[in-house]
Amino acid sequence: MNLLVLAAEMENPLFPPIPELVIGLIAFVIVFGFLAKKLLPNINKVLDERHAAIEGGIEAAQAAQIEAQSVLEQYKAQLAEARHEAARLRQDALEQGTALKEELRAEGQRQREEIIAAGHAQIAADRKAASQALRQDVGKLATDLAGKLVGESLEDHARQSRTIDRFLSELEEKAEAAR
Repeated sequence: MNLLVLAAEMENPLFPPIPELVIGLIAFVIVFGFLAKKLLPNINKVLDERHAAIEGGIEAAQAAQIEAQSVLEQYKAQLAEARHEAARLRQDALEQGTALKEELRAEGQRQREEIIAAGHAQIAADRKAASQALRQDVGKLATDLAGKLVGESLEDHARQSRTIDRFLSELEEKAEAAR
């Protein structure tokens, strides 16, 4: 037992026996070599693909952001242009409306002047016709009355006309003088 105790004392748990150490080292190198040859390239490939995908996604996101910014600027420019065009169209419509209103007002004024002129011409024509009719009626009545007063007929048309015209002219002169 002494030998076993001595052998047990000789075995230190921190220092394994040399043959186990050599076998473990050979097994580690074989496993490490296998992993390095077969598994490590696949892992690196997957990591590279993942890195490329992430970088591509970031670049795509940046490109999309730049494109979105460009589209936003174009939209803002189009919106400003549309607002400017709407303001110009509104101003044009206002100017056309004002011009049309002035044109209609001038046309109405012209028509009013024509109607007034036609009314004055009609009144003057009616006044002249009434004056002529009145002159004839007054002349006829005056010659009839004068014929009754004098006792002779004043049927001579030329003399009757001269007498009537002279009488009415005197009446008109008196009327104008009275004004």
